[in-house]
Amino acid sequence: MLYRTMPKNGDQLSALGFGCMRLPMLDGEIDEKRAIAQIREAIDNGVNYVDTAWPYHDGESEPLLGRALKDGYREKVKIATKLPSWMVESREGMDEFLNAQLEKLGTDHIDYYLVHALSGPSWKTLENLGVKDFLDQAQKDGRIINPGFSFHGLSEDFQPIIDAYSWVFCQIQYNYLDQEFQAGTKGLKYAASKDIGVVIMEPLRGGNLALPEAPPAIGELWAQADVKRPPVEWALRWVWNHPEVTVVLSGMNREEQVTQNKAIAGDAVASSLSPAELELIDRVGVTYRELMQVGCTGCGYCMPCPVGVQIPTCFDLFNKLHMFGNPAEAKRFYNSFASGSILQREPGFASQCVECGMCLEKCPQQINIPEVLKRVAVELED
Repeated sequence: MLYRTMPKNGDQLSALGFGCMRLPMLDGEIDEKRAIAQIREAIDNGVNYVDTAWPYHDGESEPLLGRALKDGYREKVKIATKLPSWMVESREGMDEFLNAQLEKLGTDHIDYYLVHALSGPSWKTLENLGVKDFLDQAQKDGRIINPGFSFHGLSEDFQPIIDAYSWVFCQIQYNYLDQEFQAGTKGLKYAASKDIGVVIMEPLRGGNLALPEAPPAIGELWAQADVKRPPVEWALRWVWNHPEVTVVLSGMNREEQVTQNKAIAGDAVASSLSPAELELIDRVGVTYRELMQVGCTGCGYCMPCPVGVQIPTCFDLFNKLHMFGNPAEAKRFYNSFASGSILQREPGFASQCVECGMCLEKCPQQINIPEVLKRVAVELED
């Protein structure tokens, strides 16, 4: 495992962080035995940064992580979790959330505490509610060690938030498809210029950049590389190639993912990709953007839908329809998963959407979800 330094405090953090947003599932709930085993396997192999949040897995991610870090594992890692900014209604409420999180995680302090999913407007709201005082006091009494924020806003709002407080770190979405999305490369470099550590989320675009069998057009491009690598390795190496990056989070939920990712993290040195390799990755990014119809990462923030639409599933299969060009297979999977028959749940077809708009304010990718669902229904439903 390679380690990188958090600029302001000198912490040596594993280049690979374990993200607890997509833990393995069993019968609609976290598969606790597998999830704990995967987290501990990663820690045993050098991962020392574990990220969770209040809403992940409908509130069950933090308690699960707390149980995973028993038996001496808590002392081996830095915990990162987040204040659910959209749920905060008062200064007192901030303390209530933090105290509840400490209890759920079974710890007396959070090593890296983020104000979750900031945008320009949400930051102004939290400022007015007293979030700076909250962060100051929580650091003074030891409940928070390092303050930070995750960002899901417009590019122009990133720098003002960086400059508004004495942050130790920030978390941004970054991958070779999202070089100009949200904070983007400009934000990455600006944060680094201020000695603010940068944690990366969605390095694989919700897994789309790690598909074992790349879309045909993408596979043809990867075949041109002198050094052959699987798609997941190209994607992760591209992010780690940036020296400004401190930690890259991966939402691992299969044992082979833990093994593969930690192997890649073992030698993904910054500035190690050649100019030819970087140019090839750029061409892959252009081709992906031409193929993909919707920039959904599968984060699930839009869920639950009040009428039951399985939004991330609909978008994932819609993208795969266009990436792989196999309508029969795409419709078969869509019918199986959206009907609920595979996962034993109520139907969640795109055509069920009533355009209530509740999902629009939740989507960090700012996707016009109802409009895209109409296209999904037209192309995948008979």
